Amino acid sequence: MQKSDLLLSNGELIENQDNNFELEEQIKKLLIYSRLECNLTQKQLSEKSGIRQSNISRIENGSCVPTIETIKQLAHAMGKKVKIEFI
Repeated sequence: MQKSDLLLSNGELIENQDNNFELEEQIKKLLIYSRLECNLTQKQLSEKSGIRQSNISRIENGSCVPTIETIKQLAHAMGKKVKIEFI
């Protein structure tokens, strides 16, 4: 495992395919993975979180970087918590 690989909470590893694996990409992948794990559509997550579906779509397609507050709202709507670590 490289430092830039992403380890999901279920132990699944998303390997970095290049050296430009940015934090934004990790956030995007975690949001998609978590939303699908909860069996939610973007619209359903929008309704539960109060975040517009269009904004969720922009985060997931990488055209928008969410604030920490937005990440917290989305996580809460999925019954999850946010944990940030410096490694």
